[in-house]
Parts: sequence; C-alpha cells; structure tokens
Amino acid sequence: MQTKIIDYHDGDTQLEGYVAWDDSIPGPRPAVLVAHDWTGRRDFATRKAEEMASLGYVGFALDMYGKGVFGADGDVEKNSALMNPLAADRSALRARMAAALVAVRAIDVVDHSKVSAMGYCFGGMCVLELARAGADLGGVISIHGIFSAGDVPNEKIIAKILCLHGQDDPMVPPEQVLEFENEMSAADADWQVHAYGGTMHAFSNPAANNPSFGTVYNPDANRRATQSIKNFLDEVFE
Repeated sequence: MQTKIIDYHDGDTQLEGYVAWDDSIPGPRPAVLVAHDWTGRRDFATRKAEEMASLGYVGFALDMYGKGVFGADGDVEKNSALMNPLAADRSALRARMAAALVAVRAIDVVDHSKVSAMGYCFGGMCVLELARAGADLGGVISIHGIFSAGDVPNEKIIAKILCLHGQDDPMVPPEQVLEFENEMSAADADWQVHAYGGTMHAFSNPAANNPSFGTVYNPDANRRATQSIKNFLDEVFE
C-alpha cells in the first residue's frame, strides 16, 4: 500500500488530504472520499482511507478544516468551534466538499468517472450535503451521520444514498430520520437507511465510550455496517 499527503485548496483555504492506494493494481481505479468526524482529518479518517485502499479503491481522507487544523478527543468546545461554522453555512460546506471532489479526480491513479464518498458523524452530514448539491457521484454513505438539512435548496440528487444509523443515537432522533426519509423520497432519490437497534452515536469507533454523551462503540453494528459499505460500493462501482 502507498500513502501520501496532498495539498489542495478551497478558495484561499489550504487543505491537506491523505491518499492511500494499492500500487499492485494496474491502471486507474474507483476512489472513495472519506469525510472525517468533528475532530478533523486525524488517524480514524486516514485508517478508513487505508481500508478503502485494501478493497482495491483509492481512499482519500479529505480535510474540512484547513491544513494543520485539528480538534481533539473529548474537547467538545474546540470541536464544536471547528464544526459549527460549516454546519451552519451549507453553501460553504458544499464548496469545501466540492474542492475535495476536484482534488481526488485529479489523482493519476483515480478513474475520475467512478467516485463515491463516505463520512462519519459530521462527515456524514458532509457527504449528504454533497449529494444534495447534485454532485456527480456514484453514491454517498453516511455512518452515524447527521441528517438535518440546511437552508440551501437541493439540486437534483444523482448519487445513491446509504445511511447507517444507530436507532438510539441522541444526536439524530427519530423525527430527524423521518424528515430525512421524506426529503429523499420527495427528491426522488435512490436512498436507504439501515437502523441498528440498541446502538448509539459513533458506533464504528472503538474509542467511543461515553454513554452520557451518546457515543458508544458497538461491534455488532460496526461489523454489519462494514459489510453494508462493501456491498454498496460493489453496486455503485459495477
């Protein structure tokens, strides 16, 4: 496996992506953008990019905050200060995601006609917003992501959508799930929501162990979600 850091830009903001690919595979291959949680493009996101490379794709852990800008585990104030401006300004969020899409398509080992995106927590919001922006993608996957829409109108949704959701996630209550499902149906999108019972937020992260905050790792949900991700990517990249 090969990995490298690449710089790219959203306007005047310098960003830093982490790319992973298997160089034993000849020729261009599909790519998967990996959008990070609210702590920034740290080890969790880069490991997920490497997991995508192990499946034969190019994994691209994108950067929503800027080169060298990171939050920290357990630092709610700092992480919120990084995430909230983008969560509140969906136009800016869409532009930041679009910059990552341009960057990944410029990588020489990427088949630019076959790109999808996946995101965790805040990153789930990011990839859903990319779909809402009408980006030309095979699919997007939200893993314990935030479903709520912003105030920017949706474009025609092209990407297939898969949401992997913990039914007991306090950050995405049932009414938000229903609103999202109705939104996607009204948009005539190709969508799925898989809800895991007895499962909270951040269920895919082995370091999550804060029931009072609602973030708890669930190995069964994580295993099932991992299989669903593989199946979905097989479908959109066939």
